[in-house]
Amino acid sequence: MTNPIDRRVATALQSYTVLAVIAILIGAAVVPYAASVAEGDEQYVAVVNVDETISSSSAQDTVQELRELRSNESVEAVVLRVSSPGGSAAASESMYLAVKRLSAEKPVYTSVDQYAASGAYYTAVPSDRIYVTPASLVGHVGVIGTAPSDGLSASATTGPDKAHRGMTRDQYYASLESMKRAFVGAVMTERGDRLNVSRETVAEASAYQGGRAVQTGYADEVGGLEAAIAGAAEEAGLSEYQVVYHNPADPRGLFLLTGGSGASGNATIAAEGAPYTFQGVDTVHFLMIYGTPENQQVVYNSTAQGGA
Repeated sequence: MTNPIDRRVATALQSYTVLAVIAILIGAAVVPYAASVAEGDEQYVAVVNVDETISSSSAQDTVQELRELRSNESVEAVVLRVSSPGGSAAASESMYLAVKRLSAEKPVYTSVDQYAASGAYYTAVPSDRIYVTPASLVGHVGVIGTAPSDGLSASATTGPDKAHRGMTRDQYYASLESMKRAFVGAVMTERGDRLNVSRETVAEASAYQGGRAVQTGYADEVGGLEAAIAGAAEEAGLSEYQVVYHNPADPRGLFLLTGGSGASGNATIAAEGAPYTFQGVDTVHFLMIYGTPENQQVVYNSTAQGGA
């Protein structure tokens, strides 16, 4: 094949062949899950995994998944399988709102494996019912972050906000307090009369294990994933149903849950770096997380520290 035109045609055909093979492989991975919840008259309980530190990326995938389940008429109930220490404040709030929207239309139950702490508990709190194991850890309702420096920048600036790179110390504490109140308010509203502790106690950010979580009202019942699935199905009025498992972070869709591990103590988390929305503007990154973010100065809000 010495003709240049023939060589180009041959190269193009090879490229199209490669693309076709890739498309077939992707379709083979995705279609089974879509088909499994769309064909026939079967009714489903969908189990959605929330098993990693909540970031903007993971939250986006989960929110999209919950939106699809909300509109899928074959899915009658959803169980959140949670094992996460929390994560970004903004991402956790988007997860909370997505679960709240879903629970307004279908039963949503939560089964806590290792922990549902801070932002992960924020995600789970709109659930109709929360199941924990004796070793599960739930709660830690609060926000942490790194306060801006008190010192002025060495560079000349035209205003105080420029000197503090977008947020003064007072503004930082006001934002921190606002997020804390929203988080505590959500817990008080969603758990309602089931809570056996005061708003002030919730704001202390304590975390509770298993039976103690049920006693305080942070959770409803000691039980595993199967109990949560059965409860959600009963709430939806299902006598016969199929269970589908989905991990939003896994593009292949279906997967089988593996056995969970026992709860551990306080976790050390590698936090996301502060996002830069514009060149030269460093936005403060607030976290709802259980543990100590690496390379972050954790500052707890108080009047003595200048908080509201």
